[in-house]
Amino acid sequence: MESQGQITKMSSRGQVVIPEGIRDEMGLEAGSTFVVFARKDADSILLKKLKFQEPVKAFEEMVKWSRQHAAEKGLDTSVKKIVETQHKHRR
Repeated sequence: MESQGQITKMSSRGQVVIPEGIRDEMGLEAGSTFVVFARKDADSILLKKLKFQEPVKAFEEMVKWSRQHAAEKGLDTSVKKIVETQHKHRR
């Protein structure tokens, strides 16, 4: 569901208050991060909420993807094989 337009003001420091109803609807909290786009031709500013993953979760997803990709290519991803390959290439 899209919110109705609401009026807000920009402070002398360039800060804009996002109305509480919109913050609640979008799940915004203090520290939320956005990318800002300006469209002069449309006299518009767009805020796009960025979704950052926790580093550990992002790493786990990367490892999962890597293992799936290796399996598709028929590569041995056992710890023993990985260590052997590392030693071989370090020589």
